[in-house]
Amino acid sequence: MTKKISVLSVLLAGPGLAGTADQPFELAVAYTADYWANVSGGVQRDTAYLDNLDVTIGLDAEALFGLNGVELFFYGLYNNGTPFSESAVGDAQAVSNIETGVRALRLYEAWANVRVGRHSELLFGLYDLNSEFDALESSALLMGSAHGIGTDISQTGLNGPSIFPVTGLALRLATQWNDRWSTRLAILDGVPGDPEDPRDTAIRLSEEEGALLIGEIDYTHDRSRLLLGAWGYTASFNTNPLGIGDSTEPSYGNSGAYVRGETILRAGNPTIAAFARYGQVFGDFNIFSRFVSSGITWHGLGSRSEDEFGVAFAWAETSKNVRDLAGAVGPGLDNREVAIELTYRFPVADWLTLQPNVQYVMNPGLDPTLDDALAAGVRFELQILNF
Repeated sequence: MTKKISVLSVLLAGPGLAGTADQPFELAVAYTADYWANVSGGVQRDTAYLDNLDVTIGLDAEALFGLNGVELFFYGLYNNGTPFSESAVGDAQAVSNIETGVRALRLYEAWANVRVGRHSELLFGLYDLNSEFDALESSALLMGSAHGIGTDISQTGLNGPSIFPVTGLALRLATQWNDRWSTRLAILDGVPGDPEDPRDTAIRLSEEEGALLIGEIDYTHDRSRLLLGAWGYTASFNTNPLGIGDSTEPSYGNSGAYVRGETILRAGNPTIAAFARYGQVFGDFNIFSRFVSSGITWHGLGSRSEDEFGVAFAWAETSKNVRDLAGAVGPGLDNREVAIELTYRFPVADWLTLQPNVQYVMNPGLDPTLDDALAAGVRFELQILNF
């Protein structure tokens, strides 16, 4: 499942910024496009043009309609659905965080966020889990999908968790305890959308599909931030995620935990930040059992004060259960997939930003018959409207 960090600042910040008393209505339209080429290795040498159109509306319902402490948010999304990772690179983690594989125009988010007491907010509606959970500012520069929400979480569920490009119904409680500590708790539809119709924005709740439960502790101090999260599904899952060999009986326990942090190593010009993440999956329900990522980003390079540069890696470890299943019926799978990314982002005009990107993927798709892949691309970000 691919996932994305939006170029819109309202999404990077998450709920709570839908509008202010001075500006109770916010509208933003942004278009992002990638041109990719698989230079060597992988499935085949090929090129692809991917795109992503965001239209967001944020409303301060207190200022507009007199609803005390209520914010409303609506997000429309379009993607052309051109494949690249699956058809050219062959990797499981996806080199582009705007790749969907399905052409669709959809309602992506629609929620109400209500202030509860002095320190808490309750959100209900269609909701992108990664807009708040498992999200850091320093890693948002990277284009590889694994630097959004971790691969350990994004691989799970019958239709993925509630993340880009398919979201589900959610109830989220966020509490700011003091200047340093905050917590987030959420219950989400266990199967967002409709697996039989990936273009559809569907809401279908049932005991069989169950729910995804997730909680996160957020600690911020000076120049550093630390996230500690845990998640789990209430539904049962097959312990043969590859669907090969002997079938198994469904069982419960599809869950995991993660720790993620970032710190500013140097403030000023340039600002240098480092980030790291570790995720562990419990049970034998998923292809990857562990995930590790880390990187360094620079913001501001001398006179180019708005330029950004980043280097990072994403390491997804194959579960022993999956290796055993694959080895029993064939040549087996590689132990891990690793992606190394190098990127540079710079503004050309107030409304246009360019971002060249190079990624080297080792063991793409865990397929021992594929050579390591080298993919190169460039991203165009157009801020069409923002007021």
